[in-house]
Amino acid sequence: MFDFRFYELWREADYLIRLAHGVFWSVSLTTTAGILGFLMALILANARKSNIAPLSWFAASYIEVVRNTPLIVQLFFVAFGLPMLLHYRWPFELSALLALSLNFSAYYAEIVRAGLDNIQAGQSEAARALSLSNTQSYFLIHLPQAMAKVYPSLVSQFIFLFLTTGIISEIGIEELTWSGRFIADRTFRDFEVYLVLTLIYVMLCFSFKGLFQLIENRYFDWQTLR
Repeated sequence: MFDFRFYELWREADYLIRLAHGVFWSVSLTTTAGILGFLMALILANARKSNIAPLSWFAASYIEVVRNTPLIVQLFFVAFGLPMLLHYRWPFELSALLALSLNFSAYYAEIVRAGLDNIQAGQSEAARALSLSNTQSYFLIHLPQAMAKVYPSLVSQFIFLFLTTGIISEIGIEELTWSGRFIADRTFRDFEVYLVLTLIYVMLCFSFKGLFQLIENRYFDWQTLR
């Protein structure tokens, strides 16, 4: 019978500190990348819908390249390729943040574009009837409705991408997966360590979902009344 030794994980205070440190970096990098990626996605989605051919082509090409290459390749390119091209080396944490933001933005852009495409033409006609400018129409009518429609998809995509961010440990970022590997290498209790990591990831995902549900109830509750 397998001998479980979970106490090996907390017999050293350093192990618990590293787990907490790992949770901090996983959550902070993912959250920041999610916000930056969403802002970039808004620009990409509108560029993709633009009537300016080069702009639309560039946005479409960027989205397809990012969505059809592995995250680890993007991560290595940003962490090791860009410094060689630019002759400047920045912290690996910044490299991870940039790579995640670029990755998030491509996936979010297609979701946002789908939401914008789903807005009925009558909405634009109503905005013109109210003498709203194109900018006012976009931010007051089109974007809120699009976000309400695709919000569940954005949340699901964020959770999925969060679960893939353990890959940034490959460049030495001391996030949650890296912390687990550090402890497992020293205690030789891989099963217990990765079981604990699984539970932590599950709790973090449920915490994110709870937070996003509160945001939906606060800002998009009008959508359910339609």
